[in-house]
Amino acid sequence: MFRPKIPTMPQPTGLITPPAAVEPTAVIQHQPTTAPAPLTPAAASARPTVQLTPGAVVALVGGGTAVVLVVGAVLVSMLLAVAITGASVAICALVIRSLINTEAKRH
Repeated sequence: MFRPKIPTMPQPTGLITPPAAVEPTAVIQHQPTTAPAPLTPAAASARPTVQLTPGAVVALVGGGTAVVLVVGAVLVSMLLAVAITGASVAICALVIRSLINTEAKRH
């Protein structure tokens, strides 16, 4: 069920088939053509166009501002979390070093 299917290569039979006979093609005479017909303008698209009203513009600007503020708040909180974690690790290192030094002085 889970074994890969390996394709088999065709084995040579030793028979040689001659190439197909190539028949000469007739020479095609080009006739002078008349001027092409003028192009008609493209028809208007059936899709509706987007029209922004002043209210829609205000809503888009307000939504964009809200997104920027939320993303900024998340990034600042993550930066503060990293800074607080670094400071607490540094304080723990100082306390542990102080305990080790005082223990070494007693002996």
